Order: sequence, then structure tokens, then C-alpha cells
Amino acid sequence: MSDALLLLPDFMLIVCGYLICRHTPLDRSVWDGAERLVYYVLFPTLLFSSILRHPLTPGTAAPLAASGVAVVATGIVLAYALRLVPGVDARLHASGAQTAFRFNSYVALALAERLAGTSGVAWTALLVALCVPLCNTAAVWPLARHGGHGFWRELAKNPLILSTGAGLVFNLFGWRLPELATTTLGRIGSAALPIGLMAVGAGLRIGALREAPVLAAALLAIRHAVLPAVGIALAIGFALPPAQQAVVVAFAALPTASSAYVLAARMGGHGGFVAGLVTVSTLIGMASLPLALLALRQLA
Repeated sequence: MSDALLLLPDFMLIVCGYLICRHTPLDRSVWDGAERLVYYVLFPTLLFSSILRHPLTPGTAAPLAASGVAVVATGIVLAYALRLVPGVDARLHASGAQTAFRFNSYVALALAERLAGTSGVAWTALLVALCVPLCNTAAVWPLARHGGHGFWRELAKNPLILSTGAGLVFNLFGWRLPELATTTLGRIGSAALPIGLMAVGAGLRIGALREAPVLAAALLAIRHAVLPAVGIALAIGFALPPAQQAVVVAFAALPTASSAYVLAARMGGHGGFVAGLVTVSTLIGMASLPLALLALRQLA
């Protein structure tokens, strides 16, 4: 499957969720429960099992790790800065800011194996382990602030952050679960992506992006234009080996995380606006991801 077609199944799952919610008896009452299941069980399990599956060796890949963290940090700073633009709606910004710097870790791991084999999966797992806590913390802060929730209280009970922290602790201490538990968690986590993406489709309101088209365009531009350019610059600037360069640039060019919608919906944000951003980001990623890898090959 080509780099572009790698994202096509994700988009089709969004479409399926949209059609099922609106044209079958499985309406919003069903998908509200599905969102809670994804948020509290499926995505946390996916994050924990993904981090636990790949041993972390940060000392042997420090420049690569620094590049990934720098890409995410750039996205966070630019997304937050949009709040200072006159006329930006606070609720829409709090909900959508996360889509500029969060990433689809499932696609990242699948693509890494094609780009650099088992080493690529290990490198990408390191980036995921380092950047997911940073992304989730940065995503919770504007939503907690806008909703009047205590930031530290929200962090302490956020299932995505708790599961990531637990995975890091297990990984760094070299702890391993029994094979039966590992297999069970893996199967639970594998349900996160399809149900999460279908929940995005169920929550999609096509017209929601028209409520703030400039903000939506800016967030998508950060995700799909600025961050890939930063990734290319860092990969070349750090003189990473060619395989690591490809992994860093692919990481920088990923579409946004489907769980962004679930987080916004669960924390009282504008779910429809975020669902629109996730959908468009997945579509744009079909073109922007292979284009970023092509640009790297031309410049490196």
C-alpha cells in the first residue's frame, strides 16, 4: 500500500461512522456510550500496550528523540499563539488547538515498519512514548482552563495521561506482564482505532468548520505544512542517518489523532468542530505525508 493509501481506511471508517449515526437506528445515544468506552478503556489500553511493547533506548537515539520533541513543541507553541489573534473564539480554540500538534500514533507505527523495518518501529515507539504525554498535557490545559476545571485535577484523572505514564514506568523499569495479559490488552487496544474513528464520523458536523474557517485553516496549516518543514529541517540539521530522517519526517507529517475528538467531547469542548478537523486532517495527510517524504529525498 502506498503512503497515501495508508490513510484511506481511516477516512473510510470516519465515513462509516457518519452514515451509521445518521441513517440507521444506531443514533447519537449509541455513540455517546461508544465515546466513553473509547476514552476510558480502549485508547488508554492502546497507549499502554503500544509503549510497553517496544523497549525504550533513548541514549542510542538522542538526536532523533530531540527532533520529535522539538516538532511537537513547535506545534504546541504555534497552536497556543493562535489564541492571541483578535476575534478567535475561545471555546473553538480550546477544543481545536490539540489537532495542530497531536498525531495518529497507530498510523505512525504502521508507517515506521515500512520505512525502516523493526528499527523504525522501535524509533517511532520512542517518539510516541516521549511525545504522547506532552501532547495530552498540552491538549488538556486549554480545555480545562476554558471549562473552569482544575488543570492538575484534570491531568490526575485523565485516562490517556495515566495510561501513558503507566506504560513509561513499566518500560523504563523493564517490567513485563504475563503473556495472557499482554495478548488481552493488545486485543482490547486494537479496537480503539476503528471505534474511535467511527465515533469521529458519528460526531461530525460538516458545517462546523464554517464557524471558524480561518482558525481551522491555521491549525491544519501548522499540522500539515509547518511541522513537516520543521521535521525536514531538524532531520537534516542533526545529520540523522537516512532511515531515522524518514522516521522523523513521517512523524512530523502525520494526520492528527482521532482521540482529539473524544477528548474535546468528554471535556465539554466543541466536538463537531474537532471532528471536522480530524476528518480534513486525515484527508490532507493522504497527500501531505508522501509529499513530505518526497521533499526530504530531494533535499537530503
